Amino acid sequence: MKTPSPKHVVVPLLVVMSLMFCWNLSRNINDVLIPHLKRACQLTDFQSSLVQSAFFGGYFLLALPVGQFIRRYGYRAGMMTGLLTAATGAMLFFPAAETRFYPLFLTALFIMAAGFTFLEVTATPYITKLGDPAGASSRLSLAAAVGSIGATLGPFIGAQFLLQATDVPASVVQQFSPAELTTYLDSEAHLVKLPYLSLALAFAVLGGLLFFIRLPTIADEGERSLRLWSIFRFRHTVLGALGVFCYLGAEVGIVSFLIRYAQSLHLPDLSEQKAALFITLYMALVLAGRLAGAYFLRRIHPSLVLTIGAIGAFLLVLTSIMTSGYASIYTLSIVGLCTSVMYPILFTLSTKDLGAYTKTGSSLIIMSIVGGAIIPPLMGWISDHFSIKLAFIVPIACYAYVLFYARKGYISHPKLTVAQA
Repeated sequence: MKTPSPKHVVVPLLVVMSLMFCWNLSRNINDVLIPHLKRACQLTDFQSSLVQSAFFGGYFLLALPVGQFIRRYGYRAGMMTGLLTAATGAMLFFPAAETRFYPLFLTALFIMAAGFTFLEVTATPYITKLGDPAGASSRLSLAAAVGSIGATLGPFIGAQFLLQATDVPASVVQQFSPAELTTYLDSEAHLVKLPYLSLALAFAVLGGLLFFIRLPTIADEGERSLRLWSIFRFRHTVLGALGVFCYLGAEVGIVSFLIRYAQSLHLPDLSEQKAALFITLYMALVLAGRLAGAYFLRRIHPSLVLTIGAIGAFLLVLTSIMTSGYASIYTLSIVGLCTSVMYPILFTLSTKDLGAYTKTGSSLIIMSIVGGAIIPPLMGWISDHFSIKLAFIVPIACYAYVLFYARKGYISHPKLTVAQA
C-alpha cells in the first residue's frame, strides 16, 4: 500500500475531521434526547434507554456489510452514502414528532446510525492510512479531538432545543386533564423538529459537496483475496473489539443517565437543562484529553496511556457511587478525561499489523460499538428495579476489562501472520 505524501493529506484530513465533527454532534444529542423522549412519550428508564439501543444497534448490524461495500466501492463512496443515509434518518424525526410514536423515533435513529456506520467505518481507517503508520494513534487522537468538539456542543445545543429552563414537576403533570396532557406531550415532542431537520439539511449539503472534492484513493494490498472470518484468528483484534464494547458501552451508559443521576440527588434548583451541562463538561474533558493525547501518544506507549485511563475511570465511578451532592456529579463528569483517548488507542492497537484485513478488522471494531446498545438498557433495568446508583456498577466492570486489555490483551500472537490467516 502506498502512503500519500504529506502535502496531499491536508485536505482529506480536514474533510474526514469535519465528518467526525458532524456525526459526533448528532450522536451526543441522544444523551439529551433520552430524558426528553422519556417525558414526551411517558417512558420508563429502561424504555428511554432504547434510544441508544436503536442507535448503536445499527452499528452492530451494518458494520460488516458496510465494510464489504467500502472494500468494493472505496472510502469516498462510503462517506457520501453515509451522509445521505443520515440525512434520511434525521428527516424522519418530523413524522415521528407529529405522531409521537416512539417506535418511529427509534426507526429514525436506526437509519441515522446506519449513515454514521458508513462514516465511521470509512473515516477511522482512512485517517490511520493517511501518513506515517507510527503516528496513527496520534493522528487519530487529533481527529477524534475535532469530533469531540461536536460531542461537546451536541448536549449543550440539544438541551437548549429539547429541555425546558424550568422543569414541570411530575405532580403538576399528573393533575392535567387528558386534553391538557395530550397538548403538553405533543408540544414537547414537536421540539425535535427544528434541530433534526437542520441536521438533515447539513448532511445533505455535505454529501453534495463531497462529490466535488478529490480524495486520494487508498487500497490495502491483497484486500480482494481475503477470507472474511479469518479476522477472528487475530487474538488482539477480537479482544480489542470487546474492549471497545466495554469502553463505548460504559461511556454511553454514563452520559445517558447523567441527567437522571443528577436529578436523583434532589439538589435545589437543578433542572434538566442545568443537569445537561454536566454532559457538556464530560465531553469538554474528552476534548481536552484528546488534544493532550495527540501530543503524548507520540512519546508514551499507547498501552501505558490506556492503563492510566482505565484505572482513573474505574476509581472515579466508584468514588461517585460512594459520595453524594455535587461532588458525586462532578466526579462522574471527570471520567470523560480518563476515557478521552481510549477509543483511538483501542482502535489502533486492535487493527495493528492486519494488512489486507484492515477494513474487515475495522468493521469488527465498529460492530463492537453495540456495547452502546446493550449496556444502557442493562443500566436502565437495574435503575428501574433497584437504584440509579447501583446501575453504575456496570461501567466499573467495563473499565476493569479495558485495564486487562491495556496490560495483556493488546499483545498479538507472534506466530500468526496475515498470510497465515
